[in-house]
Amino acid sequence: MLRMLKLNSVSVSVILVIVLGTFLISSDVQVYLNQRAQIAEMEASIAQAEMAVEDMQAERDRWQDPVYIRSQARDRLYYVLPGEVSYLVMDADGMDFSDTSGTLGAVLAQKRNADEISLEIAAAQENWVDSLLESVLRAALDKPVNEDG
Repeated sequence: MLRMLKLNSVSVSVILVIVLGTFLISSDVQVYLNQRAQIAEMEASIAQAEMAVEDMQAERDRWQDPVYIRSQARDRLYYVLPGEVSYLVMDADGMDFSDTSGTLGAVLAQKRNADEISLEIAAAQENWVDSLLESVLRAALDKPVNEDG
């Protein structure tokens, strides 16, 4: 047992070189690991972007099909073919006004939530001509008050 604990100068120098090498390499290893993590993030981002591009291409291909265009015109814009009659039955009490899909419900929701007062002309509370004349006369005749006294 004592032989194993007995250290000579060669074993001490080898241990010292190993410890020193570990300290010198540790920062480079950390940089390498950080860069590998960034590369993995970028590859995931690229994969997600490629999937988005594929989805957009599929959507573009769908819009090349006349049947799809016709169905979208019927659903979104309520278009009908010549000779057809379209009926739209609406119940304002049962309608979802939080719809934001670009449909008629969304338009009605926007009208309901709009800040428009009315389409009629609203009467002013005061006569604006008198208010304008009073403002001009005050600006011309009033004298500034001195703060000094």
